[in-house]
Amino acid sequence: MSPGVNVGGTGGLGARTPLAERLRPRTLDEVAGQRHLLGPGKPLRVAIEARRPHSMILWGPPGVGKTTLARLAAEAFDADFIALSAVLAGLREIEAALERAGGRRSVLFIDEIHRLDAPRQALLLPALQTGRIILIGATTENPSFALKHTLLSRLRVHVLHPLRDAELRRLLERARTQLPPGVQLDDDALEALIVHADGDARRSLNLLAQAITAAQAAHALAITAAFLEYTLTPQARRFDKGGEHFYDQISALHKSVRGSHPDAALYWLGRMLDGGADPRYLLRRMRSMAWDDIGLADPRAIRMVNAAADAWEQLGAPEGHLALAQAVVYLAVAAKSNAGGMAFGRAMQFVRSGGRLPEDVEDTGWYEPVPRGLEAGIAEKLAWLRSR
Repeated sequence: MSPGVNVGGTGGLGARTPLAERLRPRTLDEVAGQRHLLGPGKPLRVAIEARRPHSMILWGPPGVGKTTLARLAAEAFDADFIALSAVLAGLREIEAALERAGGRRSVLFIDEIHRLDAPRQALLLPALQTGRIILIGATTENPSFALKHTLLSRLRVHVLHPLRDAELRRLLERARTQLPPGVQLDDDALEALIVHADGDARRSLNLLAQAITAAQAAHALAITAAFLEYTLTPQARRFDKGGEHFYDQISALHKSVRGSHPDAALYWLGRMLDGGADPRYLLRRMRSMAWDDIGLADPRAIRMVNAAADAWEQLGAPEGHLALAQAVVYLAVAAKSNAGGMAFGRAMQFVRSGGRLPEDVEDTGWYEPVPRGLEAGIAEKLAWLRSR
């Protein structure tokens, strides 16, 4: 099977099949995102195209294609696909799956593999050591903390990323071709779905399916942004309990950090966590704040956020929320500088305009340190270097 060729088509998938299933990728080229793994010459694509099976962990947030990639890998490896959930499968179910896999090459896919306790992990080891199975585990948690070293050492870890807006947009454009007769999705509603999905492809399609059902019930001709907001359930609106859109709330958090207001930053963090915001999403935004707004004025900021992320992965809620809170306080009170980012922007503009920089050219002055925090010392050092 070539990964560029349809491996299943949509045969047997009728109009009543869930939209997410109808749009499930049948080839690697149809998978949204994950170009760092599936682009030309990238590791997972090379392994699948060459039909070189290996056991692996697919680690990433929900809705980024972990199950889809496991199915595509099984087809590429000409292997039976046996799926289990670590939440539901006990020792007996795992033993039965291993017996079933004894006859021919099989991919044993275990969803939420981080939930396997030590006895169930140990049960997999002999089959892995003898090559009886190809194990593919899916997890949203750091496998280094969840899996025993004896199991993890036999698995290759592939990290999957949330989908970018452009990748979600392409997916939803495909979904437009699957709309029932008489139902349309306007551009503003499509953009709103991208915002609500927060990098989760399955979520974006499930929200669209919910809106389609509501539109048919209301005999609406078009799904607009206003109609979408009206029909989404409170859970679908994510952390929007107070009526503001969640992107307004994350913007308020960002402004509080940028304005050095720790109490306001804690308020907006609390609002979003109380409303069900994914802490991993918040940590991604906090990392962006550490690089964009604080930068070299206080390099400890990014270390603080990374430590909070580690604490969240190990502790979960509610203890892990304290790590986020203390990190956001640190971001708010830290010295601020965007000098590094501004300098990089000037350099990129110079490069894109076709400029060249000989080694003996005078200092361009792109980087202008601010007189705050550590960067004040950097400014003194740079002034000394430029005076030599």
